[in-house]
Amino acid sequence: MSIEVFQRATALISAGRPEQALAELTRLPASDAISARAHYLRCVALANLERWPEAAESARQGLTAGGPDADLLRLLGRAEQEMGNLPVAERALLDGLALAPSDPDLLCAYARLCIADNQIDKAAKLVDRAAAQDPHSPTVYATRVQLAYARGDDRAAQRIAREFVAAYPENPAAHALLGGTSAARGHVGDAYSGLRQAAASAPDEQAYAESALEARIASHPLLVPIRPIMRFGPLKTWIAAIVIIYGLRAIGLGALSAVFAGLWLILCVYSWVVPPLVSRWMKRHWR
Repeated sequence: MSIEVFQRATALISAGRPEQALAELTRLPASDAISARAHYLRCVALANLERWPEAAESARQGLTAGGPDADLLRLLGRAEQEMGNLPVAERALLDGLALAPSDPDLLCAYARLCIADNQIDKAAKLVDRAAAQDPHSPTVYATRVQLAYARGDDRAAQRIAREFVAAYPENPAAHALLGGTSAARGHVGDAYSGLRQAAASAPDEQAYAESALEARIASHPLLVPIRPIMRFGPLKTWIAAIVIIYGLRAIGLGALSAVFAGLWLILCVYSWVVPPLVSRWMKRHWR
């Protein structure tokens, strides 16, 4: 019976149904419910649900039950990182790498921790080591995208995300990353396409559906005039507008400066009024 429960729980996790996997694991006999394998599956399911304190506790219980384990230490590191406990997360990941120094998932997990701690050069070296072991790993692709973002290279991030989708066309995370990188570059059509595909591939993942809706709203024709503000952010666009207005005045083009200032004021009012109305209408009619 326990073997069947473990198999069903594993299949449910792979299918993106972590809550059902947790329910399945409650059917285990008491002796198997506290085994390292049960704690590992429980930890994976809890991590997928972003229940980080419970995931960390389950990982620790698994380590207590079965001794040092690279996968459990990786999961513990991730959970602690998500809770903001970076030194604890680093200790867990280093312990895991001591057991499996060439494991791509562990190397990428440590790279993501370094990115969170703004240690970009160290993260790059870790990603290179992981890529040397398995260059086509989904985890390696995803971490390379994160690294490119951290370096401020949106173009490279989008290119790597495209490579990820080409290698794993059925992977919802790949499409989500392509959607996110496209949105960062102001490519609203590609952003919506990627996020819609991610939501379709993982219908139980609410975050994908919400992101797809936001991308669909951003691609609405009525928001075309404010796409520069959406692309570069309000602060940068305000600074650019002020520079242009006062720059035109400084070179003796006061009339043109006034016209530009008037158009900018109209655009500001438009950006305050229209997006909330479009968002409300789209959310009401979203399918």
